[in-house]
Amino acid sequence: METKMTKIAVLVSGGGTNLQALIDAEKRGELGNGKITLVIASKPGVYALERAANNGIDSKVLARKEYDSIAAYSGALVDALVDAEADLVVLAGFLTIFDEQVYKAFPNRILNVHPALIPSFCGKGFYGLYVHEAALAKGVKVSGATVHIVTPECDAGPIVLQKAVEVKEGDTPEILQKRIMEEAEWKILPEAVKLFCEGRISVENNIVHIKGE
Repeated sequence: METKMTKIAVLVSGGGTNLQALIDAEKRGELGNGKITLVIASKPGVYALERAANNGIDSKVLARKEYDSIAAYSGALVDALVDAEADLVVLAGFLTIFDEQVYKAFPNRILNVHPALIPSFCGKGFYGLYVHEAALAKGVKVSGATVHIVTPECDAGPIVLQKAVEVKEGDTPEILQKRIMEEAEWKILPEAVKLFCEGRISVENNIVHIKGE
């Protein structure tokens, strides 16, 4: 019996380094039966769109400024994802807010990677370099990355995978950001996508259980 392909839509707002990590993982056969079939950018001209084009992946720009409300934008996003028959939605540096329409259309089917060990340094305002600035200001000795299922509450969804990364003397936010990307984000995001595509993730009482572990 042929395994059904899992169609993955990746949402981006910038350079798309996490998108590239997923593309590379797919090429190595590390996404199970997952295939990236659509990239949606929240603004035109971002480098992530070039990454999609270079790898023969369909892309679409849904520019937030062209919609007069979060609700209108969210509706358009749902339409695009449903049209693409997406099975899984991955937020890879997607900085645009959407509402419950998206959560309801894709319950437990939206993954996000956050550049810290949730519940530390997460929630409203914690994105990009702000996360690493806060970690360094606190003097933590380890930080890392978290892949979680996206729910309406910011960064509060069930945790799928986490990986710790050492914070070193003399780190700047930029240096720490790069280390966390290379040592954690680019590893656990593809791994979480693979687990989803293999049907090994289940959620109970806001806790993720991974089958076969």
